[in-house]
Amino acid sequence: MEKSEILERAKAYIAAEQDARFRKEIEELVAKEDYTELEDRFYQTLEFGTGGLRGIMGGGTNRMNTLEINMATQGLANYVLKAFPEKAKAGTLSAVVAYDSRLNSDVFAEATALIFAANGIKAYLFSSLRPTPELSFAIRTLKADTGVVVTASHNPRMYNGYKAYWNDGAQVIEPHDVGIIEEVNKVKDVKTMTRVEAISTGKLVIIDKEIDEKFWDMCKAQLFRPDLIK
Repeated sequence: MEKSEILERAKAYIAAEQDARFRKEIEELVAKEDYTELEDRFYQTLEFGTGGLRGIMGGGTNRMNTLEINMATQGLANYVLKAFPEKAKAGTLSAVVAYDSRLNSDVFAEATALIFAANGIKAYLFSSLRPTPELSFAIRTLKADTGVVVTASHNPRMYNGYKAYWNDGAQVIEPHDVGIIEEVNKVKDVKTMTRVEAISTGKLVIIDKEIDEKFWDMCKAQLFRPDLIK
């Protein structure tokens, strides 16, 4: 890449990224004229694939950061609104968001929930980290239309990821995966709102033990030898 193109992409990212931490990383690289590192961060855009997003956390279009999470969520929200037009019109769409213990997972999860809320999709956000199977359970229990878990599974600690789920509690498959990817690639603007506004208007609901207890009861009901649990 030419230096001029690298700088153009870096400046566009700086203008768009709302998270000061990631923005500062790029500002410092530009100030140091570290074009080798800048090229690695901007030579491509992290691709939203059939499994969602996964990448090293940091500033840049080739990294996992708040801007990439926002774009992915807006695309997913757009697809959900089109997939369920009657529920969209009635304002009864909903989504569940969960996250793991990785650095930034809670930040990315809240950003995801607030974008759903701003798009008229009621967001249920877990109060703290939860296992991925509980997200699937919550989607079905709450009769939500979609869900997201922020996790990079088995990848090293510098990675994070974003996995999209459908109303059956499973990860998205055809034709939804292709449709979501198309919507993500078309995103130009992102709708969001503050946490205070989302909660006060009922568009963001924090979920906790009310789901945990039902999930645990379901797990115990599957035991072949419940007498072994002490």
